[in-house]
Amino acid sequence: MMQIVPFHTKYAPAFYELNIEWLETFFYVEPYDREVLSNPMKHIIEPGGHIFFVIEKEQVLGTVALLKRAENSFELTKMAVLPAARGKRIGQKLMEYCIAFARTSNFERLYLYSHRKLANAIHIYKKYGFAEIELESPNPYERSNIKMEYQF
Repeated sequence: MMQIVPFHTKYAPAFYELNIEWLETFFYVEPYDREVLSNPMKHIIEPGGHIFFVIEKEQVLGTVALLKRAENSFELTKMAVLPAARGKRIGQKLMEYCIAFARTSNFERLYLYSHRKLANAIHIYKKYGFAEIELESPNPYERSNIKMEYQF
């Protein structure tokens, strides 16, 4: 049975590996990515963010992070799914969990950066209520060309 669990250091290697695999498959790894993924406690957890994992039989199938950017404003980022587990709605389960978590945590804003070539991902974001907003320049990621927001 799949379950979603919060960050634990034993899952840090999976957080790194899943995200690096995803980035190398679809884009490339930016220095910023490698730094954040190598030090999730320092860059995500300690500043007030969250990381969640989909676990099944002690195996990490997917992960996502909520990076605190301002008071009650979080970036949904670093979502990745194990290649063998893609197509099992794991990304959608993580999206639903993050929205519910954000709502019960009284977040005011949840937003993300993506790329238009990820049509399936953009479709899922829209399905869950994210709407496109203006992309600032410069933005935190060289590869991003769309920004979306979920308003509570």
